[in-house]
Amino acid sequence: MILYSSGTTGLPKPIVHAAGSLLIQFKKEHVLHCNFTPQDVFFQFTTCAWMMWPWLVGALTAGATILIFDGSPFKPTPLSLWEMCDQEGVSAFGTSAKYIGTLEQGGIIPKSTLQLSKLRLIMSTGSVLPPSSFEYVYNAFPQKVQLSSITGGTDICSLFGAPCPSLPVYSGDIQCRALGMAVAAYDDTKSEVAPNHPGELVCTRVFPVMPVGFWGKNGEEKYRQSYFARFPGTWHHGDYVAITQHGGMLMLGRSDSILNPAGVRFGSAEIYNVLLARFADEIADSVCVGQQREGDVDERVLLFVKMEEGKEFTPDLVGRIKKGIREDLSPRHVPAVIAACPDIPVFIPFEVVADYAVYCKWEED
Repeated sequence: MILYSSGTTGLPKPIVHAAGSLLIQFKKEHVLHCNFTPQDVFFQFTTCAWMMWPWLVGALTAGATILIFDGSPFKPTPLSLWEMCDQEGVSAFGTSAKYIGTLEQGGIIPKSTLQLSKLRLIMSTGSVLPPSSFEYVYNAFPQKVQLSSITGGTDICSLFGAPCPSLPVYSGDIQCRALGMAVAAYDDTKSEVAPNHPGELVCTRVFPVMPVGFWGKNGEEKYRQSYFARFPGTWHHGDYVAITQHGGMLMLGRSDSILNPAGVRFGSAEIYNVLLARFADEIADSVCVGQQREGDVDERVLLFVKMEEGKEFTPDLVGRIKKGIREDLSPRHVPAVIAACPDIPVFIPFEVVADYAVYCKWEED
């Protein structure tokens, strides 16, 4: 099976996976991590182009029933998916952190109008799920529901950080490292960092779903350069993480988007968590980036915010943002520039771009 990466880090990669390896991995994750049985109904909101599509189909190996859906998650109402899940008796619901965040910002409380009597597991992936969204889920859904933030990637079509039915849920954390995956966090010297300290996500032992290679010319060399060039002999995934003292994982963002002002490395997700916790009523969206200007020794951090409708960007707000980041993180996390912007650029799925290119009859260049 060939899966194409999204292209968010370099050109899209045509990743060749072995079907047998995937089936072994899916069986492990669905039976042992998700506790799926033939009595379960699993729904994953995904396009067919995302790795979560084969992951959804893989639940059939556990005997579970899968529910598929085509349409907008917010049409005709913000509760449309949950009404469907209530009707079909969904026990496990998979989605993106962005979808949960949109429900959170909209103040949607599914348990106020729906039974959701079979629902026992909500899984979130695609980006970092902030602590505020954990609190939202446990307020908006039945208390018996287990919330699990999970992480993996198209590169392995499975998980490095997984759910676990027998472990506690800590706000903001991924519950555990997946069984059989020797996940660790390395510093630049290929040394494992202490618990709760940030580092590069690596997998120090071979695992079944290492890709066969990349399709096409020089596929083998491109494959090795993508995952083994940073730490020879060790899989380097490209995520910045901290392994917590209780064995879970804290996702801090992609390695190539890590900010490094004055030698202090941190993920943009740390800034977003502060904004969501303190300013969700005022700020609709934001993007935090690093800038290296010619002649500057250090990188500086820029924070752009899009205001909620009817809210104003003021010097007072800038001061409160700086104060909140300083108190929740540290003085070195405070951006050098905080500015308002009319909108935030978002990732457009490759298939949408391709369709639009055909529609417009764009030339290859």
